[in-house]
Amino acid sequence: MFQLFAETAEGMLVVDRAGCVVWISDGYKRFLPALGFERECDFVGHSIDEVVPNTLMRDVIETGRAILVDLLTNRAGTFLVSRIPLRDEAGEVIGALGLVLMAHPESTMQPLMKKFARLQRELDDARQQLAAQRRPKHTFASIIGSSPQVLEVKRQARRVAQTDSTVLLLGETGTGKELLAHAIHAASPRAARAFVGVNIAAVPDTLLEAEFFGVAPGAYTGAERRGRDGKLRLADGGTLFLDEIGDMPLAMQAKLLRVLQEQEFEPLGSNQVIKADVRVIAATSCDLPRLVAEGRFREDLYYRLNVVPIRLPALRERLADLDVLVEALEDDIARRSGMPHREVTPEALRVLRRHPWRGNIRELRNVLEQASMLTDELRLGAEHFAAVLPEADERTRPPQAEPEPPAAAPQGQCATARPLRPLPEAIAELERESIDAALRVTGGNKLAAARLLGISRATLYEKLAAFRA
Repeated sequence: MFQLFAETAEGMLVVDRAGCVVWISDGYKRFLPALGFERECDFVGHSIDEVVPNTLMRDVIETGRAILVDLLTNRAGTFLVSRIPLRDEAGEVIGALGLVLMAHPESTMQPLMKKFARLQRELDDARQQLAAQRRPKHTFASIIGSSPQVLEVKRQARRVAQTDSTVLLLGETGTGKELLAHAIHAASPRAARAFVGVNIAAVPDTLLEAEFFGVAPGAYTGAERRGRDGKLRLADGGTLFLDEIGDMPLAMQAKLLRVLQEQEFEPLGSNQVIKADVRVIAATSCDLPRLVAEGRFREDLYYRLNVVPIRLPALRERLADLDVLVEALEDDIARRSGMPHREVTPEALRVLRRHPWRGNIRELRNVLEQASMLTDELRLGAEHFAAVLPEADERTRPPQAEPEPPAAAPQGQCATARPLRPLPEAIAELERESIDAALRVTGGNKLAAARLLGISRATLYEKLAAFRA
């Protein structure tokens, strides 16, 4: 039978238990030049992985299972091949037999090859679409602000992005932890792979294990026949973002700890161990050390997650960024809603600075959107926010300045230092002088000048255009 195989197949080779080539047929020798070998001795005696690219002969030896029909493509061409394990009398695998059933099947098996090529294209397209859906939505440029607190967060995040270390993002709700996780992934070597997020608090405890590890086919009544990949499988090679990690049940914490330690997991209802090449970024608004002390969070998992902690400041700690945050959020609200851009007056900004902002940037956006929806005016004043803020009282209202009596002019002198002019002309001249002075101070930077003057950038552009008219 061995001789029959050697004469019938276009080529045949034999490898031993260690995966080394021990014999090739006369028909196989004609493939050697295309594989880059001039002599038979350069091929025989070497590991099969070294001399035949993309071969699966070693898998056949290790598993003992035959691969009866397969397409092998390497620099010598495309071949229809078969791989069969060889066993001794005791049934132990002692090697494998490789058969080249057909060389260049694309010419003689054209319909099958077309179908194979079409399926390969569809698979590649599906992978590209899935990767596009899992790409990070934000970068470090999306993190708005130049206060010392924000700059320090960006510095730490950029530094850790170049490593595979586990990151723990700490901060109150609404401070932008998920946005920073996206930015870390986008700046990391894993940026081309998937970014998969899981909100622990949003998934019922009974479904959390299936959500993480996936489900094997037929694992339980009602399970999908083909099984279901979990978030760990989807994030393979990329980043897994675990939001609200403090809400994870204790039983699930032990399983997550094993994944972090061993870099492997088993799908629900399966005995197969799958490797997990995943970088984990966790986030929480809870006090994890307190949860550890209360026995509601595993101490060993806490230390596994707390490799690189980054604390995001609350909005009340970075009020220097309030003006630029309001400007950016108003731009985004106008773009998403189709409404005109609203300008926030300096009096309104003073009201916003006095608010405690327990919901941080998420609450700020909500307040701006409500104020924009409740009026048709293009300028949002203090009165608009006093009606929207949940704690609007006398402390959040702008102080009413008492009118000062005009100073009496010295006797014998005119009360004005310059000739009287119409009020609009005087106001226009004062605005021009103030804008010119701000532009000189900021070196022509219009955004910085607008902040210095307490007006929006759009208002500054309007006034500059009016001056040129």
